[in-house]
Amino acid sequence: MMTEAGIWSPIPRSIAIFRALNLGDLLCTIPALRALRLSLPGTRITLIGLASAIPVVERFNSYVNELLLFPGDPAFPEQAARMDELPEFYRRVRDSDFDLILQMHGSGAQSNQIVQRMGARRWAGFVPEASQQEPGRLMTWPHHLPEVHRYLALLSYLGLPASDDALEFPLSDDDHREADAAATHAGVDLDRTIFIHPGARMPSRRWPLDRFADVMQRLAGEGWQLAVTGSPDETELAASLIHRARVPAANFSGKTSLGGLVGLLQRGRMVICNDTGISHLAAAVRLPSVVIASGSDVARWAPLDAGLHRVLHAPTPCRPCSYFQCPIGHPCALGVSVDQVMEEAQSQLGAIHE
Repeated sequence: MMTEAGIWSPIPRSIAIFRALNLGDLLCTIPALRALRLSLPGTRITLIGLASAIPVVERFNSYVNELLLFPGDPAFPEQAARMDELPEFYRRVRDSDFDLILQMHGSGAQSNQIVQRMGARRWAGFVPEASQQEPGRLMTWPHHLPEVHRYLALLSYLGLPASDDALEFPLSDDDHREADAAATHAGVDLDRTIFIHPGARMPSRRWPLDRFADVMQRLAGEGWQLAVTGSPDETELAASLIHRARVPAANFSGKTSLGGLVGLLQRGRMVICNDTGISHLAAAVRLPSVVIASGSDVARWAPLDAGLHRVLHAPTPCRPCSYFQCPIGHPCALGVSVDQVMEEAQSQLGAIHE
């Protein structure tokens, strides 16, 4: 039952959520969006985000009614800011006359100023300092919580029931047909296929290709089929990995829609990947994974089910970092060995070989 007090009185007819982040970040917000919709079934909910959110919003249209594209800001690295579009963006948001805007784009150190310019009747969300906290409206950024739990904690702080932390990614019949066709064309048996995902948005988050190639050689030697995945921007990276591995491997990089990719993952045996969006897709469809976390905040981004998803990382004093390229030789990535990845993969597969 929703608490009808504070920012919820009167119950808002329209809400905007500011979260202009990429796929993995957005997937971690789905449990909070689900909880918000359950409490506010008649409220129009708008996500203010990036173009990369389009396929997610289309798929979760029972939680989010529409997407309003954010042109970017120099303080945020996710996209180049289109500064000439910002005045029209703010005008459009103000004309939308939202009853409430929720700031769910990080601690608020940069994003709260943006939200306040949107001109909603009320706004709520995270604040970076405890001295800024206001009961029932502004919550201190919870550094200690995993990403999924941060946004559920915010809704709880605001007075809504929010405890279901399960990720999800609903698939349509078209998604399944696309996955079946892609697997048939590539000649892979998905029940025997391990996916390898070498990409990540920043090179500083990527485990070395030579080590991925070594893992592929060992898995192929054990009789597993292999498939390399990646975004359309990572097709050259995927091709380079397959060339280095010198073992048969399907290349799905850039060749499926998001739904088709998840349809493939749902039927595979495992994914071995960097700490990036595909790890959250794997969590959503309960595909076992081995995640190599280079540079990222492991406590924040690791999948919640530690039994199904094994995260490997090398503790270094410089993590988490935000460098696009590591300036000191990439010790966090090099600190994870091929043997460690194979040990976790074999444990997950239930077939540890001598």
